Amino acid sequence: MSFLLALDQGTTSSRAIVFDARCHIVAVAQRELPQIYPQPGWVEHDPMEIWSGQLATVYEVLAKAGLAAQDIAAIGITNQRETTVLWERSTGRPLCNAIVWQDRRTAALCTQLREAGHEAAFRERTGLILDPYFSGTKLRWLLDSIPGAQARAEAGELAFGTVDSWLVWQLTGGRLHVSDVTNASRTLLYNIHTSAWDEELLTRLRIPRALLPEVCNSSELIGETDAAVFGAPIRIAGIAGDQQAALFGQSCVASGMAKNTYGTGCFALSHTGGVACSSNNGLITTRAAQLQGADASYALEGSVFVGGAVVQWLRDGLGVIRSAAEIEALASLVPDAAGVSFIPAFAGLGAPYWNPEARAAIVGLTRGSSVAHIARAALEAIAFQSAELIEAMQADSAQLLGELRVDGGASANNLLMQMQADLLGVPVVRPVVQETTALGAACLAGLAVGLWRGADELATLWQRERVFEPLMSRDEAQRRLGDWRAAVQRVM
Repeated sequence: MSFLLALDQGTTSSRAIVFDARCHIVAVAQRELPQIYPQPGWVEHDPMEIWSGQLATVYEVLAKAGLAAQDIAAIGITNQRETTVLWERSTGRPLCNAIVWQDRRTAALCTQLREAGHEAAFRERTGLILDPYFSGTKLRWLLDSIPGAQARAEAGELAFGTVDSWLVWQLTGGRLHVSDVTNASRTLLYNIHTSAWDEELLTRLRIPRALLPEVCNSSELIGETDAAVFGAPIRIAGIAGDQQAALFGQSCVASGMAKNTYGTGCFALSHTGGVACSSNNGLITTRAAQLQGADASYALEGSVFVGGAVVQWLRDGLGVIRSAAEIEALASLVPDAAGVSFIPAFAGLGAPYWNPEARAAIVGLTRGSSVAHIARAALEAIAFQSAELIEAMQADSAQLLGELRVDGGASANNLLMQMQADLLGVPVVRPVVQETTALGAACLAGLAVGLWRGADELATLWQRERVFEPLMSRDEAQRRLGDWRAAVQRVM
């Protein structure tokens, strides 16, 4: 039992990865997750498709690895964080589609709460801002929109959870309704300082306490899967939201260490140790992965809503590339974007702007502009948005960044990683194992069942694959960032 199984349930796909005790990948399985767009600004998933797709990946990965349930030391779960699921306790049946983190339908409710003077309380207690991104207002919308839901919730008939809670409920046959501190800290309902659901915030959003899961550590023996699911019970010993899992998987466990994940969005996190560092630059304060018996730890986070998704749009929306991998070759046909700026605000702008009404634009086009210039501007947009997050982190924490560790699908793009190093002026480091989100979940589970002695031993297993050194002058980098910020103002 020296193998670990990571369930990585993301926005566009569900994956299962088996790791060995040296943190090497043994086998991978993946299924796409259909996206549902009922109307502009709304994004949904079918919770049963989340579960069935994730379950299928486990069967497939165990077959690929030639393993059975009895060979798995523990399961670690990582997930898209703010996506909101509401289901019946008696049947496990979802009441509706899950509302995805990208969904903007609660923008008006967030505005009402701000205008009523509640933002300071939410910010102080949860580290978050009032934005449709987070789960609390999504849950309020569901309770308002589904006939009888509020009364049923108050009667204890319903359960709310983010995707981690939903998966654990299904894996255990409805025996466990839990979440971990990292996911709880994204709901607008959890006090990150007292490590408890906040009664005052629950009252302000009229959320019944009976709806909420029990909050556990990110690394602890939480329970076992129902024997019928995989033929034998497997211990569940790790849970963390995808970005905190990636932070842990990158061995960023000390104050001042930072990572950026280039996925559908871009998510930069800087570990701040035991200090819940508040932001004056549009970032949020969140809980880092919690080890059993350890003090609470925190991180500053900046979220870019559209990162790698801009490449998907060039492929699916415009049809200028056939696969995401083609973007690097296309963008390399020109030395620069020739004044073209691409602001991919398809779902508004995240940190540091937090403008849900902003919309995407390509500006600076001339008769000489080509598809290659647009492709290069799209990659630059990912790097510019991430650079703004890292600059804000350094300003808030008063800590200079020594290097940026990177992961996620778009981190395989060498041109993008060089752009990022040039803009930041620090080395960008890509690890050997780039599946750091799944790796983090697996490591949290492995620690809980004693596969390693501690985080220090785990850190020795982390390895660099490539380092991108900055080549651009700082004056040129600042000039380009200034041009980018001017372009962003065009869509604000």
